[in-house]
Amino acid sequence: MTKFSITALGALALALAVPHAAVAQSAYPVDPADYVEMGMIKIDDGHDLEYANYLAQGWRKSQDYAKQQGWISDYQIWANSNARDGEADIYLVTWFPAFADAAEGMRRNKLFLEHMKSTEAQMQAESGKRATYRKQMGSMLFRQMKWTR
Repeated sequence: MTKFSITALGALALALAVPHAAVAQSAYPVDPADYVEMGMIKIDDGHDLEYANYLAQGWRKSQDYAKQQGWISDYQIWANSNARDGEADIYLVTWFPAFADAAEGMRRNKLFLEHMKSTEAQMQAESGKRATYRKQMGSMLFRQMKWTR
């Protein structure tokens, strides 16, 4: 086979493939967007102000830094106004575009600790103190879906 024939066959295959690529688009009217993590927090009676002060200082500082770095898209605090027995009082909600791989996660952790002017041991100790009046009930991970049409 000549070079011209091989090139012509390749061009024909490409030309036939292009219309099929357009047809192969998803039938779904939505595309996946940011991940949304929701941390569920139960606060002991009499400690709402104490935990709110922590959120306003330490948690907000860390989230603002992560947002500034582009690691997260947004964050919010949601209060459960009508909490039933066993439900969280506070939901800490964070949007992020993608998970970091191991190397990126380690790089971010180093930068984060420098920004917070803290060590992992200090942060663990602080979390332990908060555990005396708040319980981390767990978390949920969602995926936001955006309309495509």
